[in-house]
Amino acid sequence: MRRTSRKKRSTPAGRAIAASVALILGGGGLVAVNVHASAGEGPSGSPPPRTQNAGRQLSTIDCPEAADGLPEVPERARGEVDRELAAMDTQITDAYREFADRREQVARNPGLAENAVLGPLRGKRAASLDRIGSAIGRVGERPDGLESLAGCSLRADGDRPDPGRDRGGNGPDAADFADIRSVRPDADRPRWRRGASRGTFTTDCGRNENGKFNPDNVIVAPGVSNGAHHMHDYVGNQANDAFASDDDLADGATTCRNQGDRSTYYWPVLRLQNGQDEDDADADGGGRDRNTGEIQTPSRVTLTFVGSPVGRVTAMPRFLRIITGDAKAFTNGDANANASWSCTGFEDRQLRDRYPICPEGSRVVRTFAFQNCWDGQNTDSANHRTHVAFAREDGRCPAGFRAVPQLVQRVLYDVPPGPGFAVDSFPEQLHKPVTDHGDFINVFDERLMKRMVRCINDGRRCR
Repeated sequence: MRRTSRKKRSTPAGRAIAASVALILGGGGLVAVNVHASAGEGPSGSPPPRTQNAGRQLSTIDCPEAADGLPEVPERARGEVDRELAAMDTQITDAYREFADRREQVARNPGLAENAVLGPLRGKRAASLDRIGSAIGRVGERPDGLESLAGCSLRADGDRPDPGRDRGGNGPDAADFADIRSVRPDADRPRWRRGASRGTFTTDCGRNENGKFNPDNVIVAPGVSNGAHHMHDYVGNQANDAFASDDDLADGATTCRNQGDRSTYYWPVLRLQNGQDEDDADADGGGRDRNTGEIQTPSRVTLTFVGSPVGRVTAMPRFLRIITGDAKAFTNGDANANASWSCTGFEDRQLRDRYPICPEGSRVVRTFAFQNCWDGQNTDSANHRTHVAFAREDGRCPAGFRAVPQLVQRVLYDVPPGPGFAVDSFPEQLHKPVTDHGDFINVFDERLMKRMVRCINDGRRCR
């Protein structure tokens, strides 16, 4: 795929916000960052209401996250349920495309949205939810109340999309950026206790120089092509696509320098909004899903596993799957949002719901600090979240969970200064920075995982 030119742009000042992440790697060491309410939240940190606002421009489609409304899904039903959930994502994508194409007509005639967009979407969702109920009911007790998850509405965004940008009015806009120099520093050193596992283990898997991309998501939508509706960068395991089994991953080639690490690390690509088409301009996950612009190869990717501030860590199970962040945080609310944004030289200042505008000579930094507690039993869960957790504020894992090495992923980009880039997203998520997320499947061999755990627990720095 084509790579970017390095044209310089002016650097307009952005609006500062409070920062939020758990742990980042910055300045060569481990830095803990305080958690603050994100700009735009209510006083309790609740997600935005699902109501229309006549004084604002209707900007996207807002539907309940069906996966979060399901009870525990029996293992024998999980494949069928995952396929239906992926189909529901496609239904929203198709409905958003219809809405976006008729945006001006909808503004003049709101009834058109109900008849042409929302009504058909609710009908399709209701049918998928019925099939989900039947799939669960065949192997267990059919859940009640699934029909309540069918409802969708049009959402008003307080920030009007900028039609001058190269995304046909589906974001981001100027208010999604902040000048990093105007952000309040908010980083504190972690409070290590006696017996803490202070070591680190860094694995070098490149920065996707070979250009492995696809819009699949083998964790959330196994067996479904274009299950993500946005393009991913991949480093590590090269067998990863929607149809990869654990055996495929175990046998797959890897870009990692140590061949004992066949893990897969992936995240949404970052694109320049410079009016230039990428090779996927007419492809699923690319232009067909309103992800346009030149894909940026990271200038550097650092994958470091760190320990617990209160005790020792235990080995991750092979094929453990972890998703950090929420690809639908713009409509779901930011309860699961976790990626953070900063600039080199300013990493004591972190943004969660704004992209950074970096000064000349500074690089954009994306950081993902993954969940660091495991339930001791499951490598995945029905909603892909409940089998792992973050440590509590005191550094201890929740009851029933044990500390495992925490993956901290730091991705750097050389992009022109200014608000001219965005991550890929589901179309209706409008490329908002709060939707950024990372995915990881552990395919370390047993010997290398044991070495990692020893390094971390012994307080050593290993590569």
